[in-house]
Parts: sequence; structure tokens; C-alpha cells
Amino acid sequence: MSHFFSTWTKNFPTIIGFRWFNIGILTITPSIALAGLVLVPLRSPTMWFSILYYVFTMMGITAGYHRLWSHRAFTASLPLQWFLILGGTSAVQGSCYWWARAHRSHHRHTDTDLDPYDSKRGLLWTHIGWMIFKTNLHTGTADISDLRKDPLIQFQHQYYFPLTFLFGIILPSVVPGFLWGDWWGGFCFAAIFRLTVAHHSTFCINSIAHYLGSTPYDDRLSPRDHLLSAILTMGEGYHNFHHQFPMDYRNAYLWYQYDPTKWFIAICRLLGLADNLRIFPSNEIHKSSLTMQLKALKKTQDTIVWPASVDELPVVSWETFQEESKSRTLIIVSGFIHDVSSFVEQHPGGQHLLIKNSGHDMTASFFGGFYTHSNAAHNLLAMMRVGILAGGVEMPAEHAIPPSQRLYIAERQ
Repeated sequence: MSHFFSTWTKNFPTIIGFRWFNIGILTITPSIALAGLVLVPLRSPTMWFSILYYVFTMMGITAGYHRLWSHRAFTASLPLQWFLILGGTSAVQGSCYWWARAHRSHHRHTDTDLDPYDSKRGLLWTHIGWMIFKTNLHTGTADISDLRKDPLIQFQHQYYFPLTFLFGIILPSVVPGFLWGDWWGGFCFAAIFRLTVAHHSTFCINSIAHYLGSTPYDDRLSPRDHLLSAILTMGEGYHNFHHQFPMDYRNAYLWYQYDPTKWFIAICRLLGLADNLRIFPSNEIHKSSLTMQLKALKKTQDTIVWPASVDELPVVSWETFQEESKSRTLIIVSGFIHDVSSFVEQHPGGQHLLIKNSGHDMTASFFGGFYTHSNAAHNLLAMMRVGILAGGVEMPAEHAIPPSQRLYIAERQ
């Protein structure tokens, strides 16, 4: 927790004012919801209606505001567009025009001062701070020419406040009241409690989806993948994938990953309500995933001690090898001279096999002439390299390297 507050202090911009309307919404609604939970009995039909209306609200945000209008990940028929725009309106999170403009800016300027919910300012900022504070920083620009030309988006933007009051408060309150007489339950649960949960579920896309989880496709920026984030956000929690492939109608690329918004859009296509579902080429997705796996393997590789580089080993004559093998146990395998002195007593075949063959080329024996050694044995032997035999094989005396030109075998560390 101290990390979150230190991040807030270090990167927090200068506050020049407060957004009082947003503050009112974000404080009054949870207060009423809490009072309702304590004072108002929750009736079964009201509970089920609240759940269904919550799904309607969240689909309006995730499938509508986000994937359809912010990223143009698919095309929707007019009836589906109306369904999604009204669902998004019921979330009381601003007009789709405003919401999509901020979100496109977030993708274009992720983790910078131009990002409206810059993750470097901490969880508190990304969750609610950016909506309640006016600061000295400005949101980065993004192309919204298509949103300006969309009549439905402009209609909702123009009449946003009466529409959001109607679909966010009045409608979910009066349906339980008219149909089964639960006026207080409709207001407290279907309207206010649903609204509170929808707010903070959506806000988690900006907050915990940039802090919790893994980065299987790219780790340069903060978005992360996590099942908990996906559950809280109707499938939007596979955020690392989404930021790499934002035009894809899926947030969860793998079939078993939780993404009800993806399933909803796919069902709409089967019903003829959606079309042109955009999918990023699987080859490029696999390429990004493999790149991150190789990067992780490289980190592991760097923690392992490997044999000395060939360029670091001295090249020595057969005579020098013969001479030095009298004072320590040296053998040749595949042209490399190995100092196996420290391994003599541990040799599974017995120390006599190494001692009596010191000064000899044991390549044939090592590769099956005496015993076919395992990969582990090859790796262990490579760590004992101390030199390279000139010519790679025993040289006749007439071709021997003069003593003045010989390089002596290094002592193995």
C-alpha cells in the first residue's frame, strides 16, 4: 500500500480544481447503496432484474463504448447500436463521445503525462483520481473524426444528461415498482447498487488491469493480463493482449479465457446483429508471445554459468598437451583439452579410466567407443575446457609447433 501512495506523491500532477459533479456521483451512489443493503429487504425478482440490468449496463460499456466505438473492433446493426448506446448510458460514465475520445488518447499515449489515466500516478489516480481532479496536465489528442460523424453518438452526447437520468436511475427503479411493487428495492438495488458496482468494475480496467497480472505479449508498458481483472470487468482483464492488439474484438485470445463480452459479440454475429469481427493475425500473436518467452528464457540463461568462449581458450600443441598432462589429468574430446583433475574421484566409471588416459584423445571413447555419455555429461565436460588442440588432432613430430610459439594451457578455475 505504501508503494501506491508513494507513486501517487511522486507522479501526481498539480491540482487546480475539482470535478464536483463526478465527486457527487461517486460518493452519493455508494452511500445510498450501503443504506439500501442495511435497510431494504432484497426480494428475489428485484435481485434477478438487478443482475440482468447490470449485464445490460456493462455490455453497453465493454461491447459498446469500448470495443465498438473506441476501437471499431466490429460493426453493429442499428438495433444493436441502440441497445449498446442505451446500456452505456445507463452506466452514468459520460457520453460515448467523451468516453471513447479519452480511451483512444489512453491507447495513443499509454503511461505518459498525456494519458488521462496514467498508471505511473498510482492506483488511486487510475481508479478514480483522474475523474475527480482538475490538473495542470492536458489529455493527448486522438483521431475522433468518425465519432463526430456518427449521428447516434452525437445524439447521445447532446442529450446525455436526460438520457442517463432516465436509463441510469428512473427505468431500473420503476420496473420493479410497477411490476411487483418493490419501489425501494428497485431504487436501491437495480438503480443505485447496480450503478455503484458497474462504476468500480469499469474503473478496474484502468487501475488493477495495469498493476495485477502478467505481460505475456509485451512488457514495455503497464497493461497486464489476469483472471481476477477479467471477472471484475466482464472480460476486459486480459489487458496486455488488448493493448498489443486493440482492434481485436476479443480481449481473451484463448478459448478457455473468461471474456463474456467476446461471447456476446460472437452470438450477435450468429444472430445477424454484428459483422466484420476483427481478429489480429494469429501468427503475429504467437510471435509476440514467443518473443516474451524468449526474453524470459534469456533472463534465465544469464543466471547460468556457461563454458568459456572458444575465443578465450589458448591454442596449444600436441607436445605441450603431452607435457602438461604429466602433472594434471588432461584429456582431449572433440579437439578441446579438458582438465578433469577435480572430477577424477567423482567419475562414475572409476577414477582409473581418467588417470590412465591422461594425455590421450578420448573422443571415440566418450561418444560410444567405451560409453555413450548423456547430455548432462557433455555439459559438465564442457565446463572443464582449458584449451584447444592445434590442428584438432595429434600432429606428427615433423609438423610440431616450435617451443617458442607454443601457448600454454590455462589453469581451470
